[in-house]
Amino acid sequence: MTTFVLVPGAWHGAWVFEPLARQLRAHGHQAHPLTLTGVGDRRHLLTATVNLDTHIADVVNLLTDHRITDAVLVGHSYAGMVITGAADRVPERVAGLVYVDAVVPEDGDSCWSLVTDQERAWYLAGVGETGYTSAPLPFFDPRATPHPLASLMQSVRLEGGLDRYRTRDYVYATGWEGRSPFTPLYERLAADPDWRTHALAGGHNLMRDAPEELLKVLLTSAQAE
Repeated sequence: MTTFVLVPGAWHGAWVFEPLARQLRAHGHQAHPLTLTGVGDRRHLLTATVNLDTHIADVVNLLTDHRITDAVLVGHSYAGMVITGAADRVPERVAGLVYVDAVVPEDGDSCWSLVTDQERAWYLAGVGETGYTSAPLPFFDPRATPHPLASLMQSVRLEGGLDRYRTRDYVYATGWEGRSPFTPLYERLAADPDWRTHALAGGHNLMRDAPEELLKVLLTSAQAE
């Protein structure tokens, strides 16, 4: 049995991972979809002080409160920042990492620094409404809510490398309209024998576009554990 912690990207809540979580449980695993502070059904907690460290603490607190010591952290998009930071804080609680069309930061990187001008323009959409939030885009699911801008801008501080974790998977979405901001990262990791890479036919939201294929990736990760 593997314990999966499923972390959504910007603007989205645990609901994006709920169908996948149900399937993981049906296969005998534990699965914890997580809504980050200030987003989704926790939007009442959104303030100007919510940042990347807040979201890293969300994951760390879940791991410690549930006494999880064998977690596979799964992060979509922006949440690549979050799962990397959380694993670095409590490496003894993390067995593997799965990045779902996500950023993979090194020490000092931010989500802002790792994406392209297209995504930066998305981040700045709607900032004028509060001065500290990024508005969901019109084509998002209607459940999407404003996201704390500081979390997208803050640099992550890491003390160790990803080689501390037994498994590392990168899942790449091939169906972006235009060039994916993650193509160079995927190509680099595909040439690295320490990574397992997977290219799935679907848009950025692979939980919606390729749910069965993504489930297979996670089940393979569990078998590797």
